[in-house]
Amino acid sequence: MDIRTLPHLDTPPHLALDDGGRANRLGDFTTSPRVLVIMAIAVVVGTAGVAAGVALLNLIRLFTNLAYFGRASLAVRSIAASPLGLAAALVPVGGAVIVGLMARYGSERIRGHGIPEAIEAILLGRSRLDLKIAILKPLSSAIAIGTGGPFGAEGPIIMTGGAIGSLIAQLLPVSDAERKTLLVAGAAAGMTTVFGTPIAAIMLAVELLLFEWTPRSFVPVATAAIVAALERYWLGLPTPLFPFHGSPEMSLAAFGGWIGIGLMSGLLSCLLTQLVYGCEDLFLKLPIHWMWWPVLGGVVVGLGGLIEPQALGVGYHNIARMLSGPTALDAALLLLSVKAVIWAVALGSGTSGGVLAPLLIMGGSMGAALAYVLPAASPGFWPLVAMCATMGGTMRSPLTATFFAVELTGNTHLLLPLIAACVPAHLLTVLAMRRSILTEKIARRGHHLLREYRVDPFALTRVSEVMTVAVETVPATMTLHEFARLLTDPATRHPSFPVVDGEGRVLGVVDPPRVLAWRRAGRHRRAPLGELLAGSRVATAFPDEYLETVIDRMSHANIAHLPVISRDDGTLKGYLSWRDLLRVRTRLQREEEEKISFLRLGSGRRPPSDRPSKGWRAGRAQPHAASRGSAAGTPAETAPSPPKTLRLTTARAVPPGVAPRNQAAPI
Repeated sequence: MDIRTLPHLDTPPHLALDDGGRANRLGDFTTSPRVLVIMAIAVVVGTAGVAAGVALLNLIRLFTNLAYFGRASLAVRSIAASPLGLAAALVPVGGAVIVGLMARYGSERIRGHGIPEAIEAILLGRSRLDLKIAILKPLSSAIAIGTGGPFGAEGPIIMTGGAIGSLIAQLLPVSDAERKTLLVAGAAAGMTTVFGTPIAAIMLAVELLLFEWTPRSFVPVATAAIVAALERYWLGLPTPLFPFHGSPEMSLAAFGGWIGIGLMSGLLSCLLTQLVYGCEDLFLKLPIHWMWWPVLGGVVVGLGGLIEPQALGVGYHNIARMLSGPTALDAALLLLSVKAVIWAVALGSGTSGGVLAPLLIMGGSMGAALAYVLPAASPGFWPLVAMCATMGGTMRSPLTATFFAVELTGNTHLLLPLIAACVPAHLLTVLAMRRSILTEKIARRGHHLLREYRVDPFALTRVSEVMTVAVETVPATMTLHEFARLLTDPATRHPSFPVVDGEGRVLGVVDPPRVLAWRRAGRHRRAPLGELLAGSRVATAFPDEYLETVIDRMSHANIAHLPVISRDDGTLKGYLSWRDLLRVRTRLQREEEEKISFLRLGSGRRPPSDRPSKGWRAGRAQPHAASRGSAAGTPAETAPSPPKTLRLTTARAVPPGVAPRNQAAPI
């Protein structure tokens, strides 16, 4: 008889088995053809992201010309060329007043640099952003940057593009996971539009925003970024944004320089992160409403602009200048110090703006200053490496930073020095700080965030590897009264038991709530359990199934334990409870903490691989133990009345540090 046709099996449709008897979705990926629909939507999202990116760039130019030159123009102008003189110090203050009012009476979520808010929407808000964000975020950012704010456009456009993707998704019947994908697709399209870096935008999505690496999300996000890159090219936007034709020197001294500047960039990343949140802490202590904090930040920005006008605005011209040739030492140090102070204060005040472009400028300034003591290289090489490493260390996204620098310059020959500098910067910040500049804000709001991707261990562990093998069962001939007496026996250690027929097949699982239900329904106390369970369904598992599927089945049935049966004849093979599932976690902890040397030179002892393992899989599964008068085939008349539960031992070893569990499955 095909076990799949037995009436006591209750497998949900989405967990049905194929003809081969295995879960029909078992494979490298779980992506379904539904991804094609999301890809099509991502094309629309990508186009909308391009429109938002172009609009943001034009708004920044418009407000810059209005505030500093008194004309309505979209021409690219440097704030340093403004004719306002000392009056220019008041411009950032005026912009901050407007941004504060927009945040107070529009939406508080426009405050900050955008990426933490996008992450928070993904993790806590079911990837839903409203229309006000899509409108107010680019407008407030354009005002803040256009009036001298030392920010970049990438954070605001990530938030804006994400809001557009979320709004489009909210108009359609999609799941939360698909809505998240479309939100991130919009963010990637916006970043691609501003910088012309589609691969870096995709990597940013993977390293920071998606919290997964699966085809169902990667493919639509990549689609949106590619569409944005093509449309950006058709619009005539420059690509690459900052061409660099230098080449790296492949020498030991140069390699030492890569590592050294990476470490210095890591230190700068730590300093900048602490500076931003230190300023935020100071603002929190002020006895005024947060709406006025950006005004105080604007005062500092205005004064900083009088000291070094090049520190104001997005500062793309500073990046181009540092990459085109050497920068004077005093000029590099002045730009670094002024930019760091006004950026940290303004960002800590809660105004609207991004962090990426400022990180490039500050990292580049440090690289330009260190170039005087580092090995000789192409003009602009060390500033570029420092830009990349500072971005990778501060955002803790080394792959994003590496590809970003390559695409930004159009120079693929720089891959090796860039990643060589990013790795130590990333490592230093990971070891020195618990949170990055992007996640600290979320943590301060009381939410934990983990940025490590791991394969689900339940997807790789079979039921047979963790199930309880020696199972205490009760026979189908046992009466309801006898089972009630068994439950009240002081020797009984757990409340639920599988009921098996004479052939050892599971008829159901009986526990105290079920006994009470039968008694309340008026069932006779001498009714056999097999009769009471007739026609009922029971969720079961197979030994070769993977826990991921079985856990879904347990959740669907709202149960904490499952009988494990043979595929061939349906006989009981084991029992799976929530405590068995926790042993998967125990194994992971052991793999992380246990230190073993498998090769021992000069020793006559056998290597550990040749000796019996002490791990959690050391014991081989033994045949299950059935109760007397039931599945084992012992004549029922030989069983005592009332039946006693058996105390049997299992051959499986217990992991170190874990208390031995009862041989019977505890519930």
